[in-house]
Amino acid sequence: MPNESTPPVVSIVLPCLNESQVLTETVRRVSEVCRALLCTSEIVLVNDGSLDDTWSIMQRLAAADATIVAVNLSRNHGHQLALSAGLWAARGDRILIMDADLQDPPELLPEMLQMMDRGVDVVYAQRRTRYGDSLSKRIFCSIYYRIAARLADRPAPLDTGDFRLISRRIRDLLVEMPERSRYIRGMVSWLGFRQEPVFYDRDARFAGETKYPFTQLLSLAMNGILSTSVRPLAVAWLLGGIAMILCGLFLLYALASWIFVGTTPQGWTSLMFAIIFMGGIQMLMLGVIGEYLGRLVNQSRMRPMFLVDSIVRNGGTVERIWPQPDGR
Repeated sequence: MPNESTPPVVSIVLPCLNESQVLTETVRRVSEVCRALLCTSEIVLVNDGSLDDTWSIMQRLAAADATIVAVNLSRNHGHQLALSAGLWAARGDRILIMDADLQDPPELLPEMLQMMDRGVDVVYAQRRTRYGDSLSKRIFCSIYYRIAARLADRPAPLDTGDFRLISRRIRDLLVEMPERSRYIRGMVSWLGFRQEPVFYDRDARFAGETKYPFTQLLSLAMNGILSTSVRPLAVAWLLGGIAMILCGLFLLYALASWIFVGTTPQGWTSLMFAIIFMGGIQMLMLGVIGEYLGRLVNQSRMRPMFLVDSIVRNGGTVERIWPQPDGR
């Protein structure tokens, strides 16, 4: 359990997966920013089942610096759940969420804190440029953000990730929200309150490889849409209507040929097209429905969102297993 002593003013939460090449530099830069602040702070590092030396580096850093908290999850839970674990462990009145790859500059924190001093609950970092990303990735992300904004019940701001500063009450509400299929940026947008952007240019990775190749990006995009909206289910009505119109037009064509020409279309190709077209629509919508049903099944199991193996703080180790199935 997090220490019950006086909580820091600012917590910086960094979920990490195989970040041994960059973690030391990340902590150095974050620590420099924290030391320049005229307030207390802590750095919460979450090891999400890394297969390299990430956890041993975290232990060493936490043993050497009392402001660093290292959280080791029992296995790889995925970025969003690792982030949720970091929010659970964070004790600060204000929590900065960022990745460990230094694409998001920690030097923005003072400006974000100044904005929060004016009564803002969420200061989200909105990207102007994405240095280091391929053209195909930039195009994919741009298209995804705009589709997600159209489909979401309450759309998240365009061109924003999880890099943001949130108030304590936003953190408390996020921790208490019970869903297991979590999409933090969508959940934050759904909460409302006062949210304002700060604009920045996203750097390339300092070192190591991206944790989001195209397949992972696609998975994150699907999770984002399915977690924030049920509108994909309404696509069944649209596709069904289009299919009925096309079939109706083909029927009219067949009747007109029989009445005015005396023959009906031979149509083996068109028949096979209609069968494949309808079958494809049905399988597509069954897949969408299956995704929603799978989420309901996972939610009904009431398993913990994540399991914490150990927490290292001030050179000591505290064993902790997540105790409450409601996620709080």
